[in-house]
Amino acid sequence: MAIQFRHKPGLVVYLTAGDPSLDATRAIALGAIDAGADVIELGVPFSDPLADGPVIQRASERALARGTRLKDVIALAREIRAARPEAGLVIFSYFNPILRYGLVRFADDAAAAGVDGVLITDIVVEEAQQYLAEMDRVGLAPIFLAAPTSPDERLEAIATHSRGFVYAISRTGITGKQVNLTDDAAALVARIRRWTRLPVAVGFGISNAEHVAQVGEFADAAVIGSAIVDLIERSTPETSPGAVVRFIKGLQLQPAALAR
Repeated sequence: MAIQFRHKPGLVVYLTAGDPSLDATRAIALGAIDAGADVIELGVPFSDPLADGPVIQRASERALARGTRLKDVIALAREIRAARPEAGLVIFSYFNPILRYGLVRFADDAAAAGVDGVLITDIVVEEAQQYLAEMDRVGLAPIFLAAPTSPDERLEAIATHSRGFVYAISRTGITGKQVNLTDDAAALVARIRRWTRLPVAVGFGISNAEHVAQVGEFADAAVIGSAIVDLIERSTPETSPGAVVRFIKGLQLQPAALAR
């Protein structure tokens, strides 16, 4: 079942859970939803986030220093689901924290918390049989990353096994803001659509209203992470929810029914 996007393009907002605190993350997530975010990705802080740039790396370090663990992220997801039952909710993690927690236990607890989907950044679809079985058992949507360098065989497997939406990486490399979107992103989305009717969200480097508008020309949703995490880093815990709300409103999202 596809996650529903209320806007065209839809908006997926990534937050590092526990930065600057779990209470602040909750307030920021609720404010982001009310401002127009269709999906919240709760990032599980990890000590070795190889796919992330310096902004999210620093956020993970701060969250870990405050003691944030996977169990806290699941508890936070439960609170957000209770407060905003209509929002899409995804847990974004590296595999190590889930492995340590226990895959079966994680699947059970995430589903019970009301999570819609899971994105594990360092698990490849060809080696994900057990993970996929657990997601299917509890009704969670596995979301995979698709890169411009992915061969057709891998893209077909990603499209076949993804649920919720497919996350298309706009460029190779690590997360972080960029000046312009590359043509690779549009070409990648076109390739993905050969094998699925799921929504396709584009991320890695999306940081302003112009980027979001560009994404809307060829994809279903934009993912914004580093730009918002950077904004949170430059704000105080008290002012960060308001700062994120103003940022999202500045993206000028349009209701999907009016945009089509």
